[in-house]
Amino acid sequence: MNKKLLVVGTMAYDAIETPFGKTGKILGGCATYIGLAASQFDTQCGLVSVIGDDFEKGHIKLLKDKGMDLSGVVSIPGEKTFFWSGKYHNDLNSRTTLETQLNVLTKFKPIVPDHFKDASIVLLGNLDPNLQLEVLSQMEEEPALVVLDTMNFWIESYRDKLDEVIAKVDVISINDEEARMITETHSLVEAAQKLHAMGPEYVIIKKGEHGALLFHDNKIFCAPALPLEEVFDPTGAGDSFIGGFVGHLSQCGRISFEEMKTATIMGSAMASFTVQKFGTKSLEELTGPLLKQRIIAFKSLTEFEIELT
Repeated sequence: MNKKLLVVGTMAYDAIETPFGKTGKILGGCATYIGLAASQFDTQCGLVSVIGDDFEKGHIKLLKDKGMDLSGVVSIPGEKTFFWSGKYHNDLNSRTTLETQLNVLTKFKPIVPDHFKDASIVLLGNLDPNLQLEVLSQMEEEPALVVLDTMNFWIESYRDKLDEVIAKVDVISINDEEARMITETHSLVEAAQKLHAMGPEYVIIKKGEHGALLFHDNKIFCAPALPLEEVFDPTGAGDSFIGGFVGHLSQCGRISFEEMKTATIMGSAMASFTVQKFGTKSLEELTGPLLKQRIIAFKSLTEFEIELT
């Protein structure tokens, strides 16, 4: 495996309101969160995305300074960047979309840079399944690992194409609601089995404040969510999770159930930082020592001794 990680997804602007406050237009987008999380690891991360000419130069500099390769990011003159505005309810698990402006997304034609067509890991972020398939078709070498993230909109509106993507990936990462929607079953264990049958060797089912489940064959790993005193904004938590997940795997260069257990904890740690401040702020400020402290905290959550007789 090389250490090339190719990420396809949105670079965007968000405006967010939660019970703890509200923002103006701030940096967002699944590729942005994924890239910032993955940048904490020793990997060559390239983004494939589209922006308008309103995307701030300071944000381009931020991503480049974090080590991201933006040669796969297309800027369309005279167009605006994708924008989403939403309001979270008191439990922070549900939200209402106030406004969605697709803008440049309606003209997005992903182009994989030549120097990333041999990437060992490809992460298909939350996008139109047709675009995800287009990216896979451009790879000149078969990736060691293809990871898929999706959401209920694509499940409901693009099911046939989504099933085609699912059949081509090694890992699918979705939340519990989406897993039940795809498989039409309530049991998450049964849902994972049905998802395995659709193609992916590994299934991750995220459960928000209740952690995440990793399934492989008949094996299950349960990663806890870190209990936090303050949660300000859950936007991008799932993207940060999968960014940390693939960042670790790219760094270690090994793909196995045991390594993915560690990657799941790394992803959970990334998500725990993201929710503590609005937007990408926590990921922008994150340092190696802070991440190490958080990993130790996760380890202590589940570490115990027991004598079996």
